[in-house]
Amino acid sequence: MDLLALTDFNLVARHGGFGKAARATGRPKATLSRRVAELESALALRLFERGARNLKLTEEGRALFERTAALLAELDETAAAIASGGQKPKGRLRISAPLHFSQTAMGRIAAGFALQYPEVRLEVTSEDRSVDMIEEGYDLVIRVNPDPDESLVGRVFLHDRLVVVASPDLPRPTGGRAAPGVARGASEAQTWQVKTSGGRSTIKIEPVLTLSTLITIRDAVRAGVGAGRLPISLVSHDLADGTLVNWGEIDAPEVTLWTLYPSRRLLSARVSAFLDFLKQAFPNGTADELAAYIGR
Repeated sequence: MDLLALTDFNLVARHGGFGKAARATGRPKATLSRRVAELESALALRLFERGARNLKLTEEGRALFERTAALLAELDETAAAIASGGQKPKGRLRISAPLHFSQTAMGRIAAGFALQYPEVRLEVTSEDRSVDMIEEGYDLVIRVNPDPDESLVGRVFLHDRLVVVASPDLPRPTGGRAAPGVARGASEAQTWQVKTSGGRSTIKIEPVLTLSTLITIRDAVRAGVGAGRLPISLVSHDLADGTLVNWGEIDAPEVTLWTLYPSRRLLSARVSAFLDFLKQAFPNGTADELAAYIGR
């Protein structure tokens, strides 16, 4: 298989068209078209469906792109490392991170990493959806309690836990009565199972607000409108200051933040450097470390 033709095929597939690939890379459009045609001829396969206005990968083309994109990236990284005389992190590093972690900690993390590794172009996308790392071109994904995936390798770098908190002015309900609550989304359960030093109990809530982010829920709880279910790292300073009180820890498995990357890829110097940077930021991976990092 012609490696140059395969490289040009990946460029066209990644950019979604010959013209777009040509403009992005400075390569002649005619050259890209010829190389892809040569590759299709050599493989006896049609790799693209060519419409009047768009270009779409065939099933065979998509399979080839998914299986070769990462390998070509590794070849480029290896060649660059040899040329520079070592594994110095450089180039683009694309990361997908959950919204809450991005809002509270990723800004400082990204800035610190950029200062330490100025030759790495860090790009962080904040999103909670599932992503296809290979197809969407991510080098690393950060997720909360991810589902098992045999195609990915992962490691936990932070632990957190959920607690029910409220303003000191809001009395905790007794006698099975419901407390006003701030729900996260319309599907939020209206009973929260909690653990305290006195044992397990159930807190009933009557939602008075429905909000979509943990930070807005915290701010509403601070204002005294109702109780909320929040990560301890986000409210530990409020609890220490007495501006919020703890009604109990949610009786559920702990919250874990994972870094994930494709299992069949060797770790690039960029990814390794970022994983090491996270380890330096959170050496023990505790909620207290995250709270200190977030600040007030």
